[in-house]
Amino acid sequence: MKRLSKKQMRIFAVGQLGWSTLSGIITAWFVTFYLPTQKDIDSGALQYITPGLIIGGFLTVLGLITALSRVFDAVTDPLIASLSDRSKNKRGRRIPFMQFAAVPLSVVTVLLFCAPLERISNWNVAWISVFLVLFYLFMTMYCTPYNALISEFGKTQDDRMYISTAISLTFFAGTLLAYTPFVFAGMLRGSVGFAWSYRICFIVLAVVAGICMLIPTFFLNEKEFVETKPSESNVLKSLGATFKNGNFRTFVCSDIMYWVGLTMFQTGLPFFVKVSMNLDEAFTMYFLGGMTVLSAVFYPIVPKLVKKHGKKKLVIAGFIGLAAAYVIAGLIGVIGTSVIPGIVYGVLICVIAAFPMALLGIIPQSIVADVAEADGYETGENREGMFFAARTFAMKFGQSLAMLVFTSLAIIGTEQNRNSNDITASVTGMTVVGFVAVAFCALGAVILCLYNEKKVMSTIEKKKRKK
Repeated sequence: MKRLSKKQMRIFAVGQLGWSTLSGIITAWFVTFYLPTQKDIDSGALQYITPGLIIGGFLTVLGLITALSRVFDAVTDPLIASLSDRSKNKRGRRIPFMQFAAVPLSVVTVLLFCAPLERISNWNVAWISVFLVLFYLFMTMYCTPYNALISEFGKTQDDRMYISTAISLTFFAGTLLAYTPFVFAGMLRGSVGFAWSYRICFIVLAVVAGICMLIPTFFLNEKEFVETKPSESNVLKSLGATFKNGNFRTFVCSDIMYWVGLTMFQTGLPFFVKVSMNLDEAFTMYFLGGMTVLSAVFYPIVPKLVKKHGKKKLVIAGFIGLAAAYVIAGLIGVIGTSVIPGIVYGVLICVIAAFPMALLGIIPQSIVADVAEADGYETGENREGMFFAARTFAMKFGQSLAMLVFTSLAIIGTEQNRNSNDITASVTGMTVVGFVAVAFCALGAVILCLYNEKKVMSTIEKKKRKK
């Protein structure tokens, strides 16, 4: 079978630019749009659903919708993975799913922000619930087969690292694109109003994202590069077989800690900026953009470091580096901004976090591909889709856990108005968030020490020598 050229690998990475943009829109704007603060309402934002902590006194309506959609999402991850692994489509096991999902995913992302009634209504609750479920369905339908192709397209370690590097870059680029409404929505607001200033931005981003997701499905012929035997196991049997792999279980447990740490960084950065550093929230974009650019500078050297030191040691180093960035964030509340200016803390955090972000953004995907390939050799079944579905579940579980931990800790030392959507974070709460995040990162490093990289890589090399 053919190997992908570097150009074809970059074409493949464009798909990730598309779906990460749509995912970033939901991450950055879903709560902001439907749970506007009083400041947003004063600027013209509408309330579409009942605000405040009204579900059991600790959960919002939107929080309940999100929780239930995540339950649905947890079911569809292994289901789509199994359907993809077992597919006998003449065009391949992965590309047809991706092509089918790309346009609906783009459309649903926009419709999710188009609740029908411009007032608080149960019809809006129903609308949001349906389209959030559809968003996760089509996202899974695209992402699970897409991620499985990392292992199947990456026929050598060099290819796999190049693909992982490329898709990590496009992931960060897509996430940054999702934050552009911070700039452009304000420019449009005077002409079209609060809601449509964002919707117009989302429509433009969704069109760009849809095109990006379709590009690899039209320009890459899966059958030319992949020759695999479809799995015969049903979804439950395949999922069980996947988690029988001890090395994969170890990696997933460690990976959950990574996603908790990363999500707490992304979610907490605006609060560290506004509350702990006492800076304008615009610095959030400056710090995030600067860290992303600096992280990208390190990308070319990561594959070289992998060849010299292996993947496991570098991921552990990434955990330690991310923990160091959180130590600085936690110390802001201890030392204060009168001794060290807030902007200095921000620059330090972003500089320290840049290299770990490069390591953790590239290498874990490649580790999953390694484990999936080694398992395929040992079992005779190609279940790459299920391995990456399980990793996706770890990501979603880690993100959900991070949100729960963050919202619980950030408000320590404050009095919350349960009828308001405003989250009042305190310096004390943000200090606790910083040091708890350090603990999660440290735990991730400790767990990964149990991963047997030598066994996985020797299995791959042994089987390849027999071919």
